Amino acid sequence: MTSAQVTAARSRHIATLLLISITAIWGSTFFLIRNVVMQISPADFLAVRFTVAAVAVTAVFWRPVLALSRREIQVGIGLGIAYAVAQLMQTVGLAHTEATRSGFITGTYVVLTPVLTALLLRERVPRSTWFAVLLATAGLAMLSLNGFGFGFGETMTLIAALFYALHIVGLGRYSSAASAAGLSVVQLVVIAVVSLVVAAPGGIELPPDAGVWLSVLYMALMAGAVAIWAQTWAQSHLSATRAAIVMTLEPVFAAGFAVGLGGESLTARMLLGGAMVLAAMYTVELIGRKADVSAEQSPPSELLHHEV
Repeated sequence: MTSAQVTAARSRHIATLLLISITAIWGSTFFLIRNVVMQISPADFLAVRFTVAAVAVTAVFWRPVLALSRREIQVGIGLGIAYAVAQLMQTVGLAHTEATRSGFITGTYVVLTPVLTALLLRERVPRSTWFAVLLATAGLAMLSLNGFGFGFGETMTLIAALFYALHIVGLGRYSSAASAAGLSVVQLVVIAVVSLVVAAPGGIELPPDAGVWLSVLYMALMAGAVAIWAQTWAQSHLSATRAAIVMTLEPVFAAGFAVGLGGESLTARMLLGGAMVLAAMYTVELIGRKADVSAEQSPPSELLHHEV
């Protein structure tokens, strides 16, 4: 394996670990978001959260923004709009459905991502990856569902899942390690602007007390600024479908936090569902490692980009 291939393989492993870390952060926010939107409107919450996140990330990464091309700025704007719509729909949905059910429906982006990859990008998705997708979806259902009704909250959350999938596909196609910092700034500024426009007509209500402010700041800085930068960088080294499968760990972490901090009971369904999601992630990681080994054994003239 050449030094470039070794570096690429190492970057993919680091990217996977980084995605797992931010997925854990996202998983910790489900019960926080539900508590916050009981006290201020979803639009106001998102406006405050992403304005804080945009200011923070701009203060740190303003120089990389200046290095972006016009095309990269346009891509960042499109990605920011997709993520803003997803966040708004998911947050509205959380106000009208249970957190566990929201976690499952949001997680259907693991199915929507390869579908959109095949339809929009005309890329072939291997059968082994489809197996991992179906295994992850079954695990999410086992983990999250106990009866299933479909109303307003579930519909909003499904729309959110579609836009999350679009965002994942877009990042997988257009992000690069060099542009990650600048793209994260553009995305967060756009998300903040969209959130402010949606919240502005009724006036923007600020968090009512210190406890709510702490939750909002945590979600703005860790689950917002840091997470968007980390996802943008990580997806410059991973395919969209591989990233989506890794990110299905979010409901697993959400269930873990609910048991550890929220006082919920650990059930056999949680254990089995979590194990299935972990098995799906392990499957796609094994496929990725086999691809690295194949690259090592192939002559340089025959090397093709075939990452799962």
